[in-house]
Amino acid sequence: MPDLTFTASGSSENPTKLNIQTREFKFVVDEPVALGGTDHGPNPVEYVLGSLAGCLNVVGHVVAKEMDMPLNGITISIEGDLDPARFLGMSDEVRAGYKEIRVGITPDSSADEATKAKWLESVEDRCPVSDNLKNPTNVAIALA
Repeated sequence: MPDLTFTASGSSENPTKLNIQTREFKFVVDEPVALGGTDHGPNPVEYVLGSLAGCLNVVGHVVAKEMDMPLNGITISIEGDLDPARFLGMSDEVRAGYKEIRVGITPDSSADEATKAKWLESVEDRCPVSDNLKNPTNVAIALA
């Protein structure tokens, strides 16, 4: 099966749809019809992309403020390539997660290119979601 490219970030209602609540927020995780879902919400790996975008946005604004860099907003585009073979039980030889995630960040700023480059370096270094994606993180899964 070819790689799938995704673009972008409770209790089960059915095998693919999960209703989630966090704090006072509720959201749905589902799979697209092509992967057996009902397409009532983003799938888990799309939420990963959305989480990364959201984190980069927050950190980007924090860093810009610290640097006194003018920032009117940030445009972020993210895509990742995922081979679904392991998820579908078709292969143990490929990883289950993204092979690569590509991020494009465009700050709406009048700052010079050197300042923007320094800003981006700090944003990348300080983003918790990016850190979790780039570095091994212990995940303990157990029956509750």
